[in-house]
Amino acid sequence: MSDSMRQFGLDVRITRDPMGFGYGDEVIGPVPEIRTLDQIRPSLRDPGCSGPEQVYAIAMDVAKQQHLAELKKRMLLFGIVTYAKGQLGSEPIRSQGHIHRVSQHSGWSPPELYEIWQGKAIIYMQERVERDPGRCFAVHAGPGEKVLVPPGWAHATISADPDQPLTFAAWCDREYGFEYAAVRAYKGLAWYPLLQGNNIIWQQNPHYQSGRLHAIGPRHYHEFGLNNQSLYAQFEADPARFQFIAKPGSVAEKWARFEP
Repeated sequence: MSDSMRQFGLDVRITRDPMGFGYGDEVIGPVPEIRTLDQIRPSLRDPGCSGPEQVYAIAMDVAKQQHLAELKKRMLLFGIVTYAKGQLGSEPIRSQGHIHRVSQHSGWSPPELYEIWQGKAIIYMQERVERDPGRCFAVHAGPGEKVLVPPGWAHATISADPDQPLTFAAWCDREYGFEYAAVRAYKGLAWYPLLQGNNIIWQQNPHYQSGRLHAIGPRHYHEFGLNNQSLYAQFEADPARFQFIAKPGSVAEKWARFEP
């Protein structure tokens, strides 16, 4: 069984058994990497919880073949991820909280621009991983909606509906890297998402000082020149549009006053 994501600009199929992706004739992409429950236990509220053995599949550098040279030149990479349905003990299916490693070519911890393809998502983000995590946001988004995580912020992607899989894509820096150590040292991010029935509630992580979580919806990021087309279609129309992902320093003034 597979689900076609062609409406998002790429001939990609999401498969469930086995978990992963299939690519159309003009699309190239890697064999997906599977993240198992045992691999992500250190970042969970209850590391001994039960849940699906295969939690999510990730494929970095998916593209139409004719665009690969352009993407390499621009230091851009398009990734896709699909989650299992279900839950991790009392928590929803989610990624490990992380910060993006500083990119050598830009000198910045890169931003990331998400697009939800299937299911319901919450993109959780906080300014830093310190006793005081700064501003904390939970951005709720559905199919076709986009969420931008600014440079240097710690974040995680959460499935907001345990009854259906979540699939999303993202523009990333080609030199992407994930740093987990700081988040693990604090036993996770500043807020734990918990399932209460089919609803998400939030519990503060006691390893951080108390603060406030802002639950919001997505916006359009007009200041970055984005529109309502799919992320990949916007790249096809204007390959320079997403240069701010690989070169965030070129729009430093926008990050200084950024609001998710």
